[in-house]
Amino acid sequence: MRLVTWNVNSLKARLGRVEAWIKAHEPDVLCLQETKCADEAFPAGAFDALGYASARVGSGRWNGVAIVSRVGLSDVRAGFHDDAPSAESEPRLLAATCAGVRVLSVYVPNGRSVGSPHYAAKLDWLDRLRNELDATCRVGGDVAVCGDFNVAPDDRDVWDPSSLDGATHVSDAERQALRRVEQWGLHDVVRESADDVVGPFSWWDYRGGAFHKGEGMRIDLVLLSGSLAATVRSAYVDREERKRGASGEVPSDHAPVVVDLDLDADHPGDVEVEVSAPPPV
Repeated sequence: MRLVTWNVNSLKARLGRVEAWIKAHEPDVLCLQETKCADEAFPAGAFDALGYASARVGSGRWNGVAIVSRVGLSDVRAGFHDDAPSAESEPRLLAATCAGVRVLSVYVPNGRSVGSPHYAAKLDWLDRLRNELDATCRVGGDVAVCGDFNVAPDDRDVWDPSSLDGATHVSDAERQALRRVEQWGLHDVVRESADDVVGPFSWWDYRGGAFHKGEGMRIDLVLLSGSLAATVRSAYVDREERKRGASGEVPSDHAPVVVDLDLDADHPGDVEVEVSAPPPV
């Protein structure tokens, strides 16, 4: 299975690049974040034409997550399992089962500035994500939590930690909240593959030539349960996709994170999922 996560920073603006990338790289499951696309405007037909089923939750201008799969898509749920339906809920979490793997596409809030109400909401959201895993997934099952976490797990994931001193994405509280999510039983497989090197980065600011200077952060993560982590063949960031295209089109400020798994008939998916009501998809 080829499992990919990618913050596309507007699916409408980037659809051509997404379609081309899918054709070139043939992911089995693609988690998308920051689609900025209302459900009724989601280009499901474009994915259908490529042989992929899709589920999405989005409100329009901001946020939005999706899961696109060519290996099955079932038991779909948008939001946290204990969310009360609300028009004000931000579309940041979508879960589905794909070939027996429980896949969660997540877009963690930015946090804006340390100590702000947005920062407190970010920490609370990460705590709720841990609770979501506790409530809906069985430890030992096949679980993949993929997305833009807006947290650089440690200093190896920032080009210059001193440049972000006192800022969000690198604060101790955010990193501890992320570790609590991982302590459910998840492995940061790109970091495990990269060992102790700095990077690889998955996000670069559009400003100041950050990409070309190598001034990035690794905030897009694929976190896998132990049963899946044991099957990882490769895990990497597709930095090439962050480059400007031949015709000059602007890429997302994030690059896809790609993980290849060796799954076979001897490795059936066995995640237990509780679904209380059909979600918007």
